Amino acid sequence: MSSKVHLKRKISPRVINGHPWIFNNEVGTIEGDPAPGQIVEVLTHDKKLVGKGYINPKSQIVVRLLTRDKNEVVNEDFFLRRIRECWEYRKRTGYIENCRLVFGEADSLPQLIIDKFNDYLVIQTLALGIDVWKPAIVKALKEIFNPKGIYERNDVPVRELEGLPQQKGFLSEPFDPKIIINENGLKFHVDLENGQKTGYFLDQQDNRRAVQHIVKNADVLGAFTYTGTFEIHAAHYGAKSVLGLDISENAVQQANRNAELNGVASICRFEVANAFDVLKQWVKDGRQYDVVMLDPPAFTKSRATIEKAITGYKEINLRGMKLVKPGGFLVTSSCTSLVQADLFLQIIDMAAKDVRRRIRQVSFQTQSGDHPIMRGLENTQYLKFLIIQVL
Repeated sequence: MSSKVHLKRKISPRVINGHPWIFNNEVGTIEGDPAPGQIVEVLTHDKKLVGKGYINPKSQIVVRLLTRDKNEVVNEDFFLRRIRECWEYRKRTGYIENCRLVFGEADSLPQLIIDKFNDYLVIQTLALGIDVWKPAIVKALKEIFNPKGIYERNDVPVRELEGLPQQKGFLSEPFDPKIIINENGLKFHVDLENGQKTGYFLDQQDNRRAVQHIVKNADVLGAFTYTGTFEIHAAHYGAKSVLGLDISENAVQQANRNAELNGVASICRFEVANAFDVLKQWVKDGRQYDVVMLDPPAFTKSRATIEKAITGYKEINLRGMKLVKPGGFLVTSSCTSLVQADLFLQIIDMAAKDVRRRIRQVSFQTQSGDHPIMRGLENTQYLKFLIIQVL
């Protein structure tokens, strides 16, 4: 008999309205003695079934729901069906070659991330309850895709909150984890083993095309370039010169290799630099560019440091605007879900006010559609991508 989690009478309506997380302060009683990671039934205080999910008493989020269908059994077949559904959605929306195949909660597979890079797949299982099903997930992926390789990138601190070790390695026959992918008619080196996150930021793939018209014949500066994808797109779309800066020597080497791979090394070069310091100095030196592109890392992972993040975003965008010639463009992103879209736009407005420049919005976008957004699930809408003209 399966264990049952009975919720308190007063729980957040978000659970009934579809949110998959049950916090420990919402649990009334637990029937049975479920092992961490086990599938349990979740019931309201008056015994109506809410759904089934995996439990981890060690975690602040005690249960994450996998299904609300009372007849659905969570087994190997369940994961095969779910992953097939994820793939159908990507195919129908045009994300076939490289895509986020599974985007956790937005795909009703909480804490599971799977990125597809052509014939290779990279997995992250970020909670105990989904980690338990890793063999079933790998089996499903082999059946659906017959991939050239599957790699695990569970070298992330968040796993420790679930009592899981950080680890990475092959989940298939070993292969060379340094691969080349195609995106928007360009090629990029991707290091599945040591690259950031799962090796590459797929969420900006649509946004990289958005710079197409503003970079023609432009002198472009990019900061926090990582492996140079935005900058190489700019060169490809007809920029006169492109300079990219990143603090990581490894990233800069890879970015320069990417420029060579796409035949734009004469236009596009990358240098190791701390963007915060360099941009400050270049403002003093009176340097200016037609287009400045900023794609900084998340300045905060917790609500406690949100003020610091706001200051960081304002400061970097303020410097960016000062470096834009009148009538030029600023391309800027924020990837933390804690800074919501409205707040991000306010920060940009504050920066513009401080530098006494008028700005016009060209476009404001979020992550690409292979990272679908679920209303009411805040963490599924995290990326803000903005192009403004700085007058």
